[in-house]
Amino acid sequence: MASSLAMHAKEAGILWLAGFKEACSLHRVVILCIRSRPLLIRTGQCFLLNGLIFLGSLFILKSVVIPILLWILPDQTEQFAAEHLSCHKAALALYSFLRFILIELFYIFWFYPLYIFSFVLSTLWYNDIAKHAYEVLTGKRPSAAQSSRENDLTGLQTTSNSFTPGGFDSVCIGIGEQVYSILLLTIFFIEVFATGFIPYFGKAINFLLLSWMYAYYCFEYKWNHSKVSLNRRLDFFESNWPFFAGFGSPCVLAIFFFSPLVSYGVMAILYPLFVLTAAGTHLEQVVNSVRRSFRGGGPKKLQVFYAANKIAMIIVQLLPEASKTS
Repeated sequence: MASSLAMHAKEAGILWLAGFKEACSLHRVVILCIRSRPLLIRTGQCFLLNGLIFLGSLFILKSVVIPILLWILPDQTEQFAAEHLSCHKAALALYSFLRFILIELFYIFWFYPLYIFSFVLSTLWYNDIAKHAYEVLTGKRPSAAQSSRENDLTGLQTTSNSFTPGGFDSVCIGIGEQVYSILLLTIFFIEVFATGFIPYFGKAINFLLLSWMYAYYCFEYKWNHSKVSLNRRLDFFESNWPFFAGFGSPCVLAIFFFSPLVSYGVMAILYPLFVLTAAGTHLEQVVNSVRRSFRGGGPKKLQVFYAANKIAMIIVQLLPEASKTS
């Protein structure tokens, strides 16, 4: 029993390292950007907005604005003369209040609007980045796209003998899957956020769930463009959970120890790089090549989205009843 657990743990570790290695293959970003000017422009715009403007503004606040405010509105009695200490204490309290108000105004009228603007615009750009990467990898030709899907996503898609709805039914199914996917990931995000408040082990659990979440987000663009159904992508993800935990780890390591605003800025810079790395990953080939060396068959399926899926199903089932009573 102990030897079996040790073997499965070792195989999970090997699969985790494979995912980590794929995430760190950032040379693919350079290759893709060289081959596509629109991709290079979009990636550069992400760096400009989130790196130079957003993080640059934070740097100016911390390094320039706050020191100037501390010089104009000091917070230490040593900067005053020795007499009238009681008046000086009242002045220090007033100065502290004024500094707080000025810094908060800086956040309210600059950082928070910039954060919302950056979030909305970056979300649109990420989709463009994934689209341009897919065009580069497939050559925009249907035959090339089909060949890529067969080589990279074997077993994830339906076979030629399977029935696939067409026309309006296909559109409805696609929209339904997208809506359900958004609901599922929103609930999973709430789970990730809640685990951060668990004492002792909360940070470790939060790190693991964040790794899965970012890995799923990175590959979701690829799966959407490759027309992989939601059930198949979830099944593949949960069947190879160590790989995706490893792929998402570099994303989380880059932001885990920063403040929320700094973490957002850093992730907004790095995220398109990992999206491109995921786009260039031959996912099925990599996972299968690693699993062939496993004597124990590899780690068993782990239902990562079990709780989120159950809650999402309950919400979906309640929607018709809510519409009837309204």
